Amino acid sequence: MDFSIASILMLDGFTNGAVYALLGLATVLVFSVTRVIFIPQGEFVAYGALTLAIFQTGKVPGTVWLLLIMAALAALLDARLSWQHSGDFKRAAKAALVTLAAPVVVSGLAIWAAPLQLPLLVQALLTVAIVTAFGPLVYRLAYQSLADASALVLLIVSVGVHFALTGLGLLFFGAEGFRNPSFWDTRLNLGPLVISGQAIIIMLTSLALIVLLYQFFSRTLYGKALQATAVNRLGARLMGISTHGAGQASLAMAALIGALSGLLIGPTTTVFYDSGFLIGLKGFVAAVMGGLHSYPLAALGALFVGLAESFGSFWASAFKEVIVFTLVLPILLWRSVADGHSEEH
Repeated sequence: MDFSIASILMLDGFTNGAVYALLGLATVLVFSVTRVIFIPQGEFVAYGALTLAIFQTGKVPGTVWLLLIMAALAALLDARLSWQHSGDFKRAAKAALVTLAAPVVVSGLAIWAAPLQLPLLVQALLTVAIVTAFGPLVYRLAYQSLADASALVLLIVSVGVHFALTGLGLLFFGAEGFRNPSFWDTRLNLGPLVISGQAIIIMLTSLALIVLLYQFFSRTLYGKALQATAVNRLGARLMGISTHGAGQASLAMAALIGALSGLLIGPTTTVFYDSGFLIGLKGFVAAVMGGLHSYPLAALGALFVGLAESFGSFWASAFKEVIVFTLVLPILLWRSVADGHSEEH
């Protein structure tokens, strides 16, 4: 291996690591607020890439119909809960309408825009809006009633949600893979390196989100209030913090990050309905390397995973996944031993 090959592999590693960093950030975000180890994060990535791909064909993406179904189920649950608490039909109807409002508006725009073949950027914005709307609905349907359960129960629910979303992805998108057009076709020549515009967009987006999330949770009152729900849910409620609202907000942000990640990787690889799991798993490893609480450390862990994958694929492409997860095992073991543990009740 000479310097030029090493440089190319490092560039690929940093590019992939930037995507894993986004997913690691989303995992840290959700865990920091809800105590949920969010296994289905990768499904948001696949949904983002595949939704944009279907828009490119001029058809209505299947995620639109899935969004409407989930919104209807969540609205029924909210109406029933409101009716039980108040016995007021108008209040129950209002609760259902509030839940339905955003998904119906987003779905209506998507159905109207799909056959018009709008510019790529507009389709990308619609895709982000559709996938982001899934976040609060997933929390409402799968996690909200179990918010006070143990971390183990929440983890089991996450595994179930992962399998459900993967199966629904196969139903609504089919088994065929898609590859999206690049958002920026320019290429920069730096010696032996050829840096694509898409790689630049990936790195800048990842860096911007790392900074924004760190500032949001460490500097703003609302960010600290969200984190308080994971530390002490009862104390947060006594302080006037809506724990259910915090959970839905965290899942919405995670879905937004997942959708952006899907748009970023769509032009670099063919995405299938089940492609999100392995990508999300590498983001989860990065989050664990950051202790599931540190955004900067999660980002550094993601870069390590990306570099290990890139160089591993050069030396033994058939075993690159094995190499990645084998190399991170000692680090995960060290994190487990170094961090304090408290028994979950």
